[in-house]
Amino acid sequence: MTRASRLDGADPAGTARPWAAAPEEAGVAGSARHRYEVAESSTEYRGRIISIRRDQVRMPDGDVSQRDVVVHPGAVGVVALDDAGRVVMVRQYRHPVGGELWELPAGILDLPGEPASVAAARELAEEAALRAERWSLLVDVWASPGMTDEAYRVFLAQGLSEIPVPERHVGVHEEAEMAVTRVPLDEAVTRVLEGDITNAMAVVGILAAARARDIGFASLRSPDAPWPARPGNQG
Repeated sequence: MTRASRLDGADPAGTARPWAAAPEEAGVAGSARHRYEVAESSTEYRGRIISIRRDQVRMPDGDVSQRDVVVHPGAVGVVALDDAGRVVMVRQYRHPVGGELWELPAGILDLPGEPASVAAARELAEEAALRAERWSLLVDVWASPGMTDEAYRVFLAQGLSEIPVPERHVGVHEEAEMAVTRVPLDEAVTRVLEGDITNAMAVVGILAAARARDIGFASLRSPDAPWPARPGNQG
C-alpha cells in the first residue's frame, strides 16, 4: 500500500493533527518551515496490538529518508489517591524488560470509540477493584515520539471505594498474580527519584500528582477534555 501526504498537520491517512507546528511558522534564519511529505508508506507488520508502518519521508535537504513507526492504539493510566494521601500502585510482570515493575493501574485503548475517561475507570476497577467519585485530568504524554505514535493520558481519581468481592474482575495471564498496594504520595516521589519506580507512566503520573497536590489541585482539566493527540483522534 502506498500513499502520498504531508506531515505538517495531517497524518499519512489525512487526519488533522492540531498539535503539529503550523506550516507558516518561521524556520531557521526566518525561512519557511519544511513540509515533510510522505512519498511512500507501507505496513510492514501487523500484530495483535501494534503494527509497524514504514514511511519514506522527504527531508529539508531534498533527500528521502526511511522512518519506521510503531502504530499503537494509545493508553490510559490512573493516579488513584485515597483520603490518606496514598497512591494505588500495582506490581506486574512485563515481558519486554524481563521482570516486574511498579506501575499505575493502566491499560491500552483497545475498545474502538471508548472515551479515555471511561477506559480509565474500567482499568481502575479491573486492576485495583476500586471506583472513584471524582476524576480529573493530570497529564497527556507522547510515549516515545521518535519511534511511535503512542500517546497516553493520565487521570487523577479521588473519593475511592472498594468494589465488592463478588463483583470484582478476575485477572488472567500476567494480571493473575498482580499485586496491589497503597503508597504515601511523598514516598512514591522519593522512590521515583531513587530509581525504584521506573515505569514511565508511573513516573510522570506520580510527579504530576504531587505537583497538583502542592498547588491545591488547581487548574486540572476536565477528564473529558479534548485529546487531539490520541491515536486515531477518537477524543
